[in-house]
Amino acid sequence: MIAARVMGVVLAGGTSRRFGSDKALAEIGGRSLIARAVANLERQCDAVIVAGRAEAPVAVVPDHPAPGLGPLGGLCGALHHAAGHGFDAVLSIPVDAFDGPVDLIAELSPAPAYAEGAPVIGLWPVAARGALDALLAEDTVHSLRAFALRIGARAVRLSRQPFNINTPADLIAAKEHAHGL
Repeated sequence: MIAARVMGVVLAGGTSRRFGSDKALAEIGGRSLIARAVANLERQCDAVIVAGRAEAPVAVVPDHPAPGLGPLGGLCGALHHAAGHGFDAVLSIPVDAFDGPVDLIAELSPAPAYAEGAPVIGLWPVAARGALDALLAEDTVHSLRAFALRIGARAVRLSRQPFNINTPADLIAAKEHAHGL
């Protein structure tokens, strides 16, 4: 049996309204959140990209089919990019997830699956890109949960729920947690 090739994608296209500045560049222990997210995926995936930003420490892909679609646009761009480069699945994480499980692929396999309570963390088959294209073309709810439901993805309770950093207070809590490690 041949192992599946997995591309990791950091979803980093948000506007950081609640955070007040570019959240991807916020630092914990001297490293930006985007650098930490990329490093996390590099340990697990065959290749890593960032969706929704113009600049990143790895290759970037635009949201698909257009900007402003939130995490779904970034995931759709990643699925299309992965399909064009021979990957079987995409592992997605948000730029602001901190200190999650070290082996998300194992915890979420087989695809499709997503983290219970945080569907932006998921393992998505590249073959699902058509279903996501169709969802984004419809006048309906555009959410990761709607996409997960459409393709029959499983909700998985992770061994460790990552910090979700949305506000400056969340960043302070994550820094305190990191200091205790």
